[in-house]
Order: sequence, then structure tokens, then C-alpha cells
Amino acid sequence: MKETLKLYLVTEESVPLEQLLTIVEEAIRGGVTCVQLREKKNSGKLFFEKAVKLKELTSRYEVPLYINDRVDIALAANADGIHVGQEDLPLAEIKKIVPSSMLVGVSAGTVEEALAAERDGADYIGVGAVFPTKSKDNAKLLPEGELERIIDAVSIPVVAIGGIQLENISQIRDIGIAGVAVVSEIMRAENPLEAAEALRKDIL
Repeated sequence: MKETLKLYLVTEESVPLEQLLTIVEEAIRGGVTCVQLREKKNSGKLFFEKAVKLKELTSRYEVPLYINDRVDIALAANADGIHVGQEDLPLAEIKKIVPSSMLVGVSAGTVEEALAAERDGADYIGVGAVFPTKSKDNAKLLPEGELERIIDAVSIPVVAIGGIQLENISQIRDIGIAGVAVVSEIMRAENPLEAAEALRKDIL
């Protein structure tokens, strides 16, 4: 599983469906190893439509698709996993609903949250914001050294997220993360394939 978390693309919901599919396909061809569909404001119907189309695409390339927050949509679209935050449905309850084959990731910003996620059965943890980011309005910057402390505290894979770009990825590459999650560095790139290739090369 660790290999599939290496270059983790999180989508941007402002992107229209056809453009989204094009960007994601190019990014996968460039080396993205998993995709998370993140929708916060769109209707459940549109979220589901995007999820079904993305699942068709990612399945062709054997790349896992994760759904952000919505357990119902993850199940309905037959996604490979779900990613939840601290304010979402508790992990223990999610585990009762989803099949054992569905992976569950949890966002954590402290050692305590990370340990709780591991204890409750999370398959991996998303930790951030590592750097300042504009992709998430309420993202809090991690205190210095907290990412390293979380990595040391848990035995499940840790994915770093938040403001990660080609020019700063070297700062976190060698501290034991399983991978990096990126949004704008690929979603807003002029050439998503080349952007993914460059990131992938830098985290190998």
C-alpha cells in the first residue's frame, strides 16, 4: 500500500468534469499513484457523477481512488478508499459501514490525533499543513518538528500535505514520509503530466 501513496493527487472542485478527467489522466500518466476526489460545496449528485467517471478512469490505470468525507458516495461509486477529517464521521463508525477492502485515511495535525487514528484502525494518515497553502481555507500550519514527531509516533504510513511544491519537496523527502499529497502543483499546472513527472522524480 505504501507505494500507492507516494504521489497523492487531491482534486480541486472548481474544475469542470471533462477538464478534471483530462488533468487526472495526464497526472496519472506522469506518475501520480493515487487520487482523492475532494468536493466541499458541490451537490451530492455532481459529487457522485464525478466519482463514477473518475473511478472508471483510475481503474483503467489501476490507480486507487479515494473519496473525501462522503462515505455514501465512496460506497455508491465503488471507490477504493475514503479520507476523512477530524470533524467527520468517527473512524470507528466508518469501519462498521464500509467493506474491509476499502482503505480509510484520516487527517491529523497532532501526535495525539495521529495515535488515535492508528488506534481506531486508519490505514494511513494525512498530515498537514506542512507549508502555507491556498488550497484549503482553514488549513493550520504544523508546528515545527510536528511532522517528524508524528512519523516517529505511528507505524502506519504518513502522507504529507499542504503547500507542497517542487521547490520545497526536498525539505521533507528524507524524514520517513510514505508520500506527498498535492493539489495546485498539478491541478493548476500548464502541463499536469510534466508536473507529476517532476514531483515523482523528486520523491523517488
